[in-house]
Amino acid sequence: MNSDFPRIITLLRKEHGISQKKAAADLGISQALLSHYEKGIRECGLDFLVRTANYYHVSCDYLLGLSPEPAGRTISYDDIPEQESGGSKVAVGGMMAAFNKKLIVNSTNVLFSLIQKTGSNTIMKEASSFLMLAIYKMFRVVYSSNSKNDQRLFTVPETISSGASSAAMSLCEANAMAAAKGVVIGEGDVASDNNETLITTTSLSEEYSGSASSLLNVIKNSEAKIKMMSGDSK
Repeated sequence: MNSDFPRIITLLRKEHGISQKKAAADLGISQALLSHYEKGIRECGLDFLVRTANYYHVSCDYLLGLSPEPAGRTISYDDIPEQESGGSKVAVGGMMAAFNKKLIVNSTNVLFSLIQKTGSNTIMKEASSFLMLAIYKMFRVVYSSNSKNDQRLFTVPETISSGASSAAMSLCEANAMAAAKGVVIGEGDVASDNNETLITTTSLSEEYSGSASSLLNVIKNSEAKIKMMSGDSK
């Protein structure tokens, strides 16, 4: 099997609020064996993989981590909702660039909708600043691609802009995380612990339809990048 399977079957069981004992009985195996599957100690056979997919109403590809979507489909450019008037497309970089742009735009829309549900102005403010800083950093990279572009457009020197903006982003993330965990910093507020902020793969797909696919793909692509950096190929 692979390292994704134990994580995903455990996630699905807990998202559905099913005990390990009941899931094991429903799937026709012992609780001890299911525990081994969920911990990655044992590998299951194809028959159990199919039974599990049917039990949770997901695809085998999703269980194996081959698709970020429970249905297991692979999304195309046309599957992603268009958020801009006129349906403009990105010429430079071709279809892949346009595809990634739509993934990011749709994921950002879902993110801000979820932030609103936390009821925290602090999280909204810090998330907004974090994303603006990320755009600022990449804009400066593009701006620097032509030596004729005058750096006096900016008030922060080019030599320190990248490191300083990264530090500012880290502070935004820390302040947002504190608010999410219920820690008040300064005059900030904290997130409300309510049912609206309970997020599962099912709730995302039901509430955000096509946009959820974008977010799930962003998560998968981002974690693949992180694993590659850390040397974890699993």
